[in-house]
Amino acid sequence: MRRQTDYALAVMATNSTHVDAHAIRASFLDYFRARGHEVVRSSPLVPQNDPTLLFVNAGMVQFKDVFTGREQRPYTRATSVQRCLRAGGKHNDLDNVGFTPRHHTLFEMLGNFSFGDYFKQDAIQYAWEFLTKVLAIPEERLCVSVFNGEGEEAPFDQEAYELWRPLVPKERIYAFNAKENFWQMGDTGPCGPCSEIHIAVEGAAPPDAGTPGKGPAFEDSKYLELWNLVFMQYEKLAGGGLTDLPKPSIDTGAGLERLAATVAGAPSNYETELLAPLVRLGKSLAGVSGPQGDHEAAFQVIADHARATAFLIADGVFPDRDGRAYVLRRIMRRAIRYGTRVGLDDTFFPRVCTEVADLFSDAYPELKAARATIEEVARAEEDSFRRTLSRGIKRLEGALEGLDSSTKAFPVPVAAELYDTYGFPVDLTGVIAKERGLSLDEAAVGAEVTERQAGGEQRLGGGDEKVSDVYFALEQRLEQSFVGYEQLECEAKVTALLVEGAEVDEVTDGDDVEVVLDRTPLYAESGGQIGDEGALSWDGGGALAILDCVKPASALHVHRGAVRSGRLKVGAVVSVRVEGARRDAIRRNHSATHLLHHALREVLGPHVIQKGSLVTEDRLRFDFSHSRPVTAQERRAVEALVNAEIWANAPSHTEEMSLDAAKEAGAIGLFGEKYGEEVRVVSIGRSSVELCGGTHVRHVGEIGMLCVISETGIAQGVRRIEAVTGEGALQHVQSLTTHIEEAGVMVHAAGGAEVVDRLEKLLQDLKGKDQEIAALQRKLATGGGGEEAVVEVEGVKILARAVPGADAKSLRDAADTLRDRLKTGVVVLAGERDDKAMLLVAVTADLKGRLHAGKLVGTLAAHVDGRGGGRPDLAQAGGPNVAGIPAALEAAAGAVRDQLAQ
Repeated sequence: MRRQTDYALAVMATNSTHVDAHAIRASFLDYFRARGHEVVRSSPLVPQNDPTLLFVNAGMVQFKDVFTGREQRPYTRATSVQRCLRAGGKHNDLDNVGFTPRHHTLFEMLGNFSFGDYFKQDAIQYAWEFLTKVLAIPEERLCVSVFNGEGEEAPFDQEAYELWRPLVPKERIYAFNAKENFWQMGDTGPCGPCSEIHIAVEGAAPPDAGTPGKGPAFEDSKYLELWNLVFMQYEKLAGGGLTDLPKPSIDTGAGLERLAATVAGAPSNYETELLAPLVRLGKSLAGVSGPQGDHEAAFQVIADHARATAFLIADGVFPDRDGRAYVLRRIMRRAIRYGTRVGLDDTFFPRVCTEVADLFSDAYPELKAARATIEEVARAEEDSFRRTLSRGIKRLEGALEGLDSSTKAFPVPVAAELYDTYGFPVDLTGVIAKERGLSLDEAAVGAEVTERQAGGEQRLGGGDEKVSDVYFALEQRLEQSFVGYEQLECEAKVTALLVEGAEVDEVTDGDDVEVVLDRTPLYAESGGQIGDEGALSWDGGGALAILDCVKPASALHVHRGAVRSGRLKVGAVVSVRVEGARRDAIRRNHSATHLLHHALREVLGPHVIQKGSLVTEDRLRFDFSHSRPVTAQERRAVEALVNAEIWANAPSHTEEMSLDAAKEAGAIGLFGEKYGEEVRVVSIGRSSVELCGGTHVRHVGEIGMLCVISETGIAQGVRRIEAVTGEGALQHVQSLTTHIEEAGVMVHAAGGAEVVDRLEKLLQDLKGKDQEIAALQRKLATGGGGEEAVVEVEGVKILARAVPGADAKSLRDAADTLRDRLKTGVVVLAGERDDKAMLLVAVTADLKGRLHAGKLVGTLAAHVDGRGGGRPDLAQAGGPNVAGIPAALEAAAGAVRDQLAQ
């Protein structure tokens, strides 16, 4: 039975000039839910277990393993509205975003899918009915296309053509080749013809399907694609041939932005309710309203990029220097730069990004949960980029001014320096260079940056490893249960054995093996918690040491270990035991991680979200979003909150519930994590509630105590805390006490309380001694020698001398004194420090234009096997060859003579 919302929206589309684009999203899901489709949540933008993709770029991505048969789900038809992002790799058209009506970074893909259920007839009927009945798009404006049998070893799609005939006149049914109407998942695998539905941009679609060179494939500006129906009916083989799939499937996709613009009669996606409020907000912040002529594109860039930014941050991507993080940084900084062009001189981007969270949170609740984090990250990045922009622009302008008028390309080394030293985006350098009529080889810049970073390869692909087929096959074939929440020992049956990735029937003493059991108490590594260790034993004295437990496929526990004695066969019954003391230590650290997360949010603010964790038996590591170092006072406050919870000794609770119920209960999940419809909610202490599948203490007091041992920054806007609990915390405190006691003895303190006072006095004394030494070094450097050490070359005085024991500062101070004493001339000083030679050249102001200190020191540095440079008036160099210092001083006069002659 159809829901009334389907036709309510159709009435709204027919009778109103204002159509809420968000209602189209809801109506689409309602339409397919009423037709037996499972409504599946959008997956995060970061693909799971797919290293081939930078971001999810189509609705079918989360169903890829279902289409290939590697994964089974409890439904055969599904529908979703998937957030997608195309701003990297082969889909990178970032430069067009904001300047055309249709290009976007982030977009929403409406899709319906059949996994061996219905096929072409229903797919065509559903799409046509939704467009023409629910959305009330006039039929006469629509045309369709089918595969004509050219470009692939598949015939003309006669079936699709005949199915369209009752709905569309044959004069509006086009047949195009594989480039337009054939889809494949990869070089091999599922593929098939597709059928596209297009709308004429103006008026009725012309009846010219039989005319060569006519139609959407040839007249792109006259048509807009609304929906693509992919009919997966073949499997493409390695040689290029096709074979029929046993269960043909359906994958369709329709862009919400295009549908919304079509239904509203808007010429641009930016005039729909998906983006128009963001455009208006940008203009309001800039103090303008209405159409802005050439500046309109800037506000569209801001709107689009703020939407992408908010969704990416909510999915756990933060701006940084490589991979997905760098794509986000490019998006954010492009928006900020366009903002500065239209008068947004103060921080504005966080405001637009939080507006995205407010506008879209009904459809995407994760945006609401991440709102504070989105604001914090956007603010930190804008503040950082505005500083970067100021410094980078100065360096860039200086480089541009220094270029010869005949130069056609911006120097690659300078662009690499701008990125590596200033964090100035390479693409932004390219944009500015283009504005000056210069090209930029961005690929060469990337190579130069990689070389500068000493082999630090930029990872632009996905971060997850592809799961081996053998594990998927085992997961589908075998049933397995985890009993480790309740018990540490059990009896189990061996259901599979693997050696070097291949199944075997038995293993023997000394073999390294992977074991799959029908039930296990061992926790498999996931969610930051390491896997359990343990042992198997069986009749006849057989024994196997379990060294790790992993989960290579979503629900498959694999025990990795070595046979110590006996033979083990598939089907054998074994006793399984977890190493209990190790599990207890892991539980303490995992529960403490939850308390730490809660305490950080209490002390630092709700913008704190988990960015990663590691829970082992001897320590815990917690990565979280925060834009600055945690102060000592904040750190003490966090420790105090955690330990207060521990000493309150409240019981822990776990409960299975729906994801929606968990969110309503305030449970916090890992941003960007893909959760099932049923989740495990863990309550630790009096306030911490999180989604978690790990093992935890039964009472919080079992943790004993938590001590933070370090806090560092690991990426832009991401901090890391390491801590210890239980016995590890006791050992940490004892170690600190020992160090304080030893320090007390060394500084003759009566007790620990006096150590700091004694150290402060010693440091003051040391500072005074350093000042005395510096004064003596200056006196040594500038005294003695007098005029007899000065030589004259073509009227220029040169004072060259060695300064024993001087550091770089002493050399600079001495050079200033000697230069003032000379009044006019060149001072060349040399020193030795830590087995390295130091050279310094100072030139008086009256010789500017005749002599350059940087060039002089560069020449002299060759004698100490080094290099250097600097300003025209002061420069320094260094090198490993201390023995070359006399030769360098002796060569000073000749270097001055050569430079004067130029």
